[in-house]
Amino acid sequence: MSIALEHVVKSYAEQSVVKDVSLEIESGELFVLLGASGSGKSTLLRLIAGLVPVNSGRIWLHGRDVTNLPPQQRNTGFVFQNYSLFQHMTVAENIEFALDIRRVARPQRRQRVAELLELIGMSDLGERKPSQISGGQQQRAALARALAHQPEVLLLDEPFGALDAKIRGQLRQNLREIQKRLGVTAILVTHDQEEAFELADRIGVIERGELLEIGTPDALYRRPQHPFTASFLGTANLLAAQRNSHQVHWGDVSLEAPAESEHLSNQPVLILSRPEEIELAASAEELHGQALGRGVVAEKVFSGAVEKVVVRLNENAGGYGNGNGRQQPLELQAQLNAAEVDAKSIDIGAEVWVGLKKYHLLPQLETPRVSGGKRA
Repeated sequence: MSIALEHVVKSYAEQSVVKDVSLEIESGELFVLLGASGSGKSTLLRLIAGLVPVNSGRIWLHGRDVTNLPPQQRNTGFVFQNYSLFQHMTVAENIEFALDIRRVARPQRRQRVAELLELIGMSDLGERKPSQISGGQQQRAALARALAHQPEVLLLDEPFGALDAKIRGQLRQNLREIQKRLGVTAILVTHDQEEAFELADRIGVIERGELLEIGTPDALYRRPQHPFTASFLGTANLLAAQRNSHQVHWGDVSLEAPAESEHLSNQPVLILSRPEEIELAASAEELHGQALGRGVVAEKVFSGAVEKVVVRLNENAGGYGNGNGRQQPLELQAQLNAAEVDAKSIDIGAEVWVGLKKYHLLPQLETPRVSGGKRA
């Protein structure tokens, strides 16, 4: 195991920022901590790096208890969002700096710098100052500097946040290739779900300092165990329902209970169906999935190859409360390809039948939590 956290807690004054987090990350894994601003994800990364001390708990890196060790003794590399390159140094000198302070001999330093410049595709830019290269090139230089001393763990704090969308996509691919080629264990912090899906071997969803759920990108999107995860990772249609031993009841509608939801028998549940799993048709007979009822098309948004359609159901038989006990008008979001929208004449104001092609059940949780965090 490359990284292990045991009941890690961090507080400032009376405010808990990281709450009893336990986590295990395997060697060579690219693990993504995903959460909104203020969720505690960057603080957790700094605890691992040793930039801030823990209040309680233990941190292990490659079998070493580093809880009380200073950053320079943890053998980690850190990449910040703002690059933190020395402006008076060239790109090559910035990369070499990490080796210089470790008193690596000059010939070895120069060889390592040349290797890293080639690795990041900047062999001809080593003599330029940071102000003379683009933001994407600066971030690649920062990555090379973090890798210069061959760290056992690479920590990346929102490394692409300051770049435009096209450059972000290119650098994500570069990072993934470099991380896999070197086999270094990496933790990346982000609030961007697309970034998490593209890069992660596994994702840990964090909210208000609590690690809610851990899993592969596919599993967390299709089969989340917590409502927050379901709604944070993409658009979620959530319907409050009740599961008995064999069926799920939502108002007058009865659905077959998925086999993997047996642990939720005789409990209130949430039915999760993603927009691409919602079916729209002119009549109930045309639906291939489970019919929910009739509705009116309230909104339609063109998004290129697909169109996003919002349908307001005629009867608010279920729904997901707004937190104060009142039910909100029930609207479901569907995602259809443009040809399907045209063929079915789905226009604003049109009446349609709504069905579920696929669905997943979650428990209705007030304060979702997860313990452990090992890969299944």
